[in-house]
Amino acid sequence: MVKENIVDGFKNAPHRSLYHALGYTEEEMARPLIGIVSSYNEIVPGHINLDKITEAVKMGVAMAGGTPIMFPAITVCDGIAMGHTGMKYSLCTRDLIADSTECMVRAHGFDGLVMIPNCDKNVPGLLMAAARLNIPTIFVSGGPMLAGKVMGKKRSLSSMFEAVGAYSSGKINAETLCEFEKKVCPTCGSCSGMYTANSMNCLTEVLGMGLSGNGTIPAVYSARIELAKHAGMQIMELVRKNIRPRDIMTKAAIENAIVADMALGCSTNSMLHLPAIANECGIRVDLDHVNVISERTPNLCHLAPAGPTYMEDLNEAGGVYAVLKELEKLSLIDTSVMTVTGKSMKENIANVKNLDPTVIRPVENPFSKTGGIAVLKGNLAPDGCVVKRSAVAEEMLVHEGPCKVFESEEEAISAIYAGKIVKGDVVVIRYEGPSGGPGMREMLSPTSAIAGMGLDKDVALITDGRFSGATRGASIGHVSPEATRGGMIAYVKDGDIISINIPEYKIELKVSDEEIEKRKKTTEIKRPNVTGYLKRYSEMVSSADRGAIINK
Repeated sequence: MVKENIVDGFKNAPHRSLYHALGYTEEEMARPLIGIVSSYNEIVPGHINLDKITEAVKMGVAMAGGTPIMFPAITVCDGIAMGHTGMKYSLCTRDLIADSTECMVRAHGFDGLVMIPNCDKNVPGLLMAAARLNIPTIFVSGGPMLAGKVMGKKRSLSSMFEAVGAYSSGKINAETLCEFEKKVCPTCGSCSGMYTANSMNCLTEVLGMGLSGNGTIPAVYSARIELAKHAGMQIMELVRKNIRPRDIMTKAAIENAIVADMALGCSTNSMLHLPAIANECGIRVDLDHVNVISERTPNLCHLAPAGPTYMEDLNEAGGVYAVLKELEKLSLIDTSVMTVTGKSMKENIANVKNLDPTVIRPVENPFSKTGGIAVLKGNLAPDGCVVKRSAVAEEMLVHEGPCKVFESEEEAISAIYAGKIVKGDVVVIRYEGPSGGPGMREMLSPTSAIAGMGLDKDVALITDGRFSGATRGASIGHVSPEATRGGMIAYVKDGDIISINIPEYKIELKVSDEEIEKRKKTTEIKRPNVTGYLKRYSEMVSSADRGAIINK
């Protein structure tokens, strides 16, 4: 639906009268109407600056001959929601964002859209909406936070969560904990490591839906405002040429995004979001194919939490396009794909250089010859589970140990802080999946507690929930099928041995088939006791291996 159906012709005089009520002139109504989907709010650090981004986008649209019209999208701050009931409402907002944006656009009829997201579910939710609506659309994010500095080192939010674990185990005192608290998040923006928000903003560039710098220019840089103005101007070019999201987000572009994901060392949450975005484009992402891509794609970046570099460093090194330029050397990406520049990716990266090979390793000298994410399968997870391989210590790539099983994140955190987890253990947290949680909570608190206590090279954590991009260590999530849907993780008991082999993509529960059958007869499968939106979500959401999409 475009504005001709809303404001043009005598029959739409009533509609025009309502535009006049808004203060729009006839001249403005005669121009293309551009919806500005602003995710500005005053509770999420990555969104507090989006009012300025929105004004810059509106100026760009107006300069290029369009009429900008802003409406809002919601978002949840995963950091603030972490570790309590609030995290149940994080992933499920992805579908609320997509659905509500669809409703606003279909009801009001825009010629084009500029999406202004920044944080975790907000970016994929709007990408899903863009694919679903399929009218000319461009993205410009709010940008990443600058890294903090504590005790002479760059730090980020993951450092803060780990500091809590260090304080709990007596490794640091209250004064040091307070210093972390005040300094790790020094500016607005999405948290400064390669966490989910920054992963998805970088992958938006790779998908072709954002201009160069969308994922890496820091939120507080004036270049971010300039980028927003250019995005506002560029949407008018997309409208004129009628270049639409599904012309851009093709199967080749989705595969490019998975390849870049492996090279960048993105959050495991990308393995939920890319399949969901692809689903809206009518494309199926097979998790088995993810490992095929991982096998041939070198890991070129070790940004926090995997290493000591941050988004600002990636930006100075040449950004996402410099990573793509490296991957082009090995013909790992399809550079013929269309992008929102109106040009192919090959044209976009033609003159790009890797300006810092310590931040973006050349393909000749990667951190590893395989990608940053691995999908493991075995009797514990016949439909797969996911680990951020690039953030796992080498000694934990292969691990076998006894289970300590918990029915919720809260139970696990209490046990960790009580010193009940020891070297060699495999912590299992179940009933935290998309349906069983519901909402598939991130487990940053327990993984950070384990890391802060110095156990990240000795303890693995397995869950049917998921992890923050800030998580490091042998943290294996998205176990599918989940416990609530009768997955094997529902039948694990304390003391069972689990074998993990990340290089071979295997995970096994070392319990006989006969014993498992006995347990199935005596184990009660739990359902979440929830109401309202969570109840509807729990009943309708798919398994994690399909992207936790809403089954329509």
